[in-house]
This record gives sequence, C-alpha cells and structure tokens, in this order.
Amino acid sequence: MPKAYAYTRYGGPETETYIDADRPGPGPGQLLVAVRAAGVNPVDWKLRSGFRRPGDTGTPEFPLVFGSEAAGIVEEIGEGVTGFAVGDAVFGNTVAGGYAEYALLPASVTAHVPGGLSLRDAAVLPVAAATAYDGIRQLGLPAGATLLVTGAGGGVGVAAVQIARAFGLRVVGTASEGKKDFVEQLGAVHVASGTDLAARVRAAAPDGVDGVYDLVGGDVLEETATLLTDRSKLITAGAAPEDVERLGGSRVERARTAAVLDEVARLVVAGDLNPYVTRTFPLEQAGEALRLVEDGHARGKVVIEVAA
Repeated sequence: MPKAYAYTRYGGPETETYIDADRPGPGPGQLLVAVRAAGVNPVDWKLRSGFRRPGDTGTPEFPLVFGSEAAGIVEEIGEGVTGFAVGDAVFGNTVAGGYAEYALLPASVTAHVPGGLSLRDAAVLPVAAATAYDGIRQLGLPAGATLLVTGAGGGVGVAAVQIARAFGLRVVGTASEGKKDFVEQLGAVHVASGTDLAARVRAAAPDGVDGVYDLVGGDVLEETATLLTDRSKLITAGAAPEDVERLGGSRVERARTAAVLDEVARLVVAGDLNPYVTRTFPLEQAGEALRLVEDGHARGKVVIEVAA
C-alpha cells in the first residue's frame, strides 16, 4: 500500500509514524497527484503540537499526514476540474498532507510546473513564496519605496526580500548576525535583530521605511510599528490578528489561488526568486527532515523527495 508519514495524536516527535495510506480518489474540484516532492515547513510540526489555524473547526481524525505543499504528476482528475490532464506536472497546496506517495490537491490552488522549474523547487512555493507574494502585493508600495522585512532569514522572509526587490523596492531585513551575509546576498540591507531594533533600522534607513512586513510578531512587531507614520502599511504573518489590528495594521490576506502560484513560478524561471532548497531527504527519512526544521537548524528550504 502507499506510504505516508503521519502523526497519531497531538504531541511531540514521539507521535510520528509511517502509515499505510489508501490511494485516495479525487473528489469534485480535486486532483490526485503522485507526489515527487513535498515542502517541509514550521507549520507542519506546529500542527502536530496542537496548533489550530484560523478557520479550523471540529475534532481531527487521526492519523493526520504531514505536509501543506507538494509537487508531482496528475494521476486522476475529479469531477468539474478543467485545465488539467493526467500526466501533467503540477504543484500546489494539499488537502490532507503531502509527505506521502499520493496526495489530493484542490485544483483551484494548483498550478502547472513551467519549463525551467524543477518539481523539487516547485514543491516549496505554495506556502512560503505565495505568502510572501500575497503580502508584498497587499502593501502595494511603489517602486523605489523602502520596505522593512522582519525575520528576513526565514522561509517567508527569504522569498519576501527577493519578491520585493523584483518589484523595485529597497529592502531592509532583520535577522540574526549569523545570517548577515545571507540576507545581504538576497539584496537587502541587513539589520541585526535584538534589543533597540528600531534605532538600528533608523540608522540603516535614515529616510525612514514606507512599509513593514513582519514575520516575527511580539516585541518586534510592537517596536517596528513605531517606524511607520501610516500604519496601514504594517502587515504581519507572525502575529495574531488582534495584536496587529491594535497597532493599526493587519494580517497578510492570503489569496490562495492558482494565479499566485503561476506568478511565483514565473519569478523563479525569470531568475528573480531563488527557492533556496538546501536539503533534500527521501520519504523514508521524513522524520529527520522535520527535525531539521523543528530544531531551527535549516537555512533555506527542506524538501522530501518521493521516488517514482
């Protein structure tokens, strides 16, 4: 039977195991995909730990397969789906996990893999890169404006810096001192994270910042909000809605459309966005891949590859 990596209850790594998963049939509006690559994200272990996303309701039925994004080959097409054919290479968000030999993808949030983009790189675009793109578009800053990205060395931050640069923005990025060279390689002015952050940002951007894309939350969100005269240009993917709304800003509004996936794929092919896949693991080592992300030791994106 097809294999998948799942968790059997909320908790830590001790809840993880491989399971025999029936090959699912696609429902209306869905695609059945033979997975070739699945992205590993912090939200994967957070969900295992009991984190509930906005809109999550009801009691989950365990075991739950890990993974929110995948790329692979279309095997079956559900009722009402158009624009896809069996054999197409696609990538997108998953319905119920992607660390598996087969996954269901909603056609509305699935895109074709264009020439020049590998399945490995495509697999890491639906979560981090799409979130970054949605936020940059939401801010709507004009070319030449200055954007502050907090947490610029993380998965969403790496993509946000590059996408902002592709849109003609000047970017200041906060990250640990150990990521200074990496952040500068992305095209941002690096500012070390830590206490008195706002003062260091003002020194790096003496003319001020026009927008803040926060990926950290907490005290960082509070402090960087003081840098803006127009709080409508404060958005976060790192804090709860009530925290940012109290400061006059808002959460990133996720589009969750195939059009966004097409656009981030175009940016990769054009050379404006590097997915930075730095480690790959076979499905048989999914636990090791997840530990690397959960322990905070990954730089760039981690991918689980599934043999054909």
